[in-house]
Amino acid sequence: MFGVFVDYLHSKGTFTEADIALVRSRSMVRQIRRRQLLLRQGEVWKHYAFVGEGCLKSYFIDDKGVERIMRFSPEHWWAGDRQSITCGLPSVINIEALEDSTLVMFTRDDFNFLLETLPEMKKMAETLLNRSLMAANNRIQAAISLSGEERYQQFAQLYPALIKRVPQHMIASYLGITPETLSRIRASLTRRKP
Repeated sequence: MFGVFVDYLHSKGTFTEADIALVRSRSMVRQIRRRQLLLRQGEVWKHYAFVGEGCLKSYFIDDKGVERIMRFSPEHWWAGDRQSITCGLPSVINIEALEDSTLVMFTRDDFNFLLETLPEMKKMAETLLNRSLMAANNRIQAAISLSGEERYQQFAQLYPALIKRVPQHMIASYLGITPETLSRIRASLTRRKP
């Protein structure tokens, strides 16, 4: 499974064999089963996690007991709680495997060592952080200004593979709408297809 991460690194920058060996020495591969929690709300997140295989969801339970999904992390995405790992605060989210998943994980110290030692790793991390911030801003903008149907269409356009892979009630939670509303939206869109 580490080979998937090596391919990912090569797609993001120029890494030598020595760089890859160093990254391997500072990482661990972990497998988690479907429905297994990787992070429980209230724990401090201590790792950076790259999803090599499978899919995770990051969510919290609101004060009414409703699950609110904040993010899906399929293959080649990163998962975690940046605020918790950076500030050492208890996490306000849970991270759970939607499928059997394999992760490449780094402790905070090991990841920071790699960032300090490997310029390509630092460049990659900065690019990912910037993209993550832009995606978060786009999601906030969509939540404020787009209808449920428009949010669904945007989700389907950005993440077509997840539409077939993730249960509809979870997509509804991610979009901030009820499963019934999502069902009506999907039916309406199907009727409008030429």
